[in-house]
Amino acid sequence: MERKDVKDVVVVGGGPGGLSAALMLGRARRKVLLCDAGPRRNAAATEVHYFLTRDGIPPQEFRDIAREQLKPYDVEVRDVRVRNIERVGAAFRVELEDGGVVEARRVLLSTGMVDVPRDLPGYRELWGTSIFQCPYCHGWEVQARPWGVLATSEMYLDFALVLRSWTEDLVVFTQGAFPVPEARRAQLARVGVRIEERRIRGLVTGEGAHGAALAAVELEDGTRVPREVLFDHPPQRQVPLVQKLGLELTEEGFVKALPTGETSVPGIFAVGDMSQRMQAAIAAASAAAIAASMLNHSLSLELAGPVSEG
Repeated sequence: MERKDVKDVVVVGGGPGGLSAALMLGRARRKVLLCDAGPRRNAAATEVHYFLTRDGIPPQEFRDIAREQLKPYDVEVRDVRVRNIERVGAAFRVELEDGGVVEARRVLLSTGMVDVPRDLPGYRELWGTSIFQCPYCHGWEVQARPWGVLATSEMYLDFALVLRSWTEDLVVFTQGAFPVPEARRAQLARVGVRIEERRIRGLVTGEGAHGAALAAVELEDGTRVPREVLFDHPPQRQVPLVQKLGLELTEEGFVKALPTGETSVPGIFAVGDMSQRMQAAIAAASAAAIAASMLNHSLSLELAGPVSEG
């Protein structure tokens, strides 16, 4: 016999976005279930950065504190994966992998994205330790070292200019993916950024303080370009649950959502990395707070019913 609960909101995903939404909804006296299947999206990261008052905190400690602060409220936290979500009348039937079934008036998704590692020797081993996505998260700790950036299109040349703030030794690896306009070459040269258009054969690893570390980028002709840090934005995809829901996506693959966070399926909200290019703990928490307040607003209006004339 299935176990069935009734909640105002089921939050799917227990990272900074889901935790922020759960806290706000709990303080609004909503009955909330937070489902967190783990593991963290960037499990290799050892610290959370530029989250005010929490800069440098280990991710697990961040989560432990957040969960502890949910306890005064009507927020239930389960370490369980959501298997399926389907609309049943005005509510949603949420099936959990432990066999539980929850009825929810609203669903808030904060499932993050799945990073797809590039097919380069050494890439997987170095991900999160020498290969990063966000300079605001990781740049300070590796500042002023020899950096590289993988540029798959011209827009990443602008990203290279941003990276220049952290290091004076920067090489852009285009692998011949696109023609670099002469004006852009001159722009990068003015700030000392070099362009390497030969294809990459693989990444050469060495020993660092915390295990494998990047030593050089090896090109197709055997040339090795010494580098200690590489920035890249690899392809991403939505988690299977989101793919199954059939939510409308942007051209870049993010869930398309209104400023309120509501998706193309009324009653389902999406926040954090899964719906925005700015992917960081504090950005996810901020977006989740906005969505949770708008979601609570919609629940309140639903309870009151329509305005009647006369």
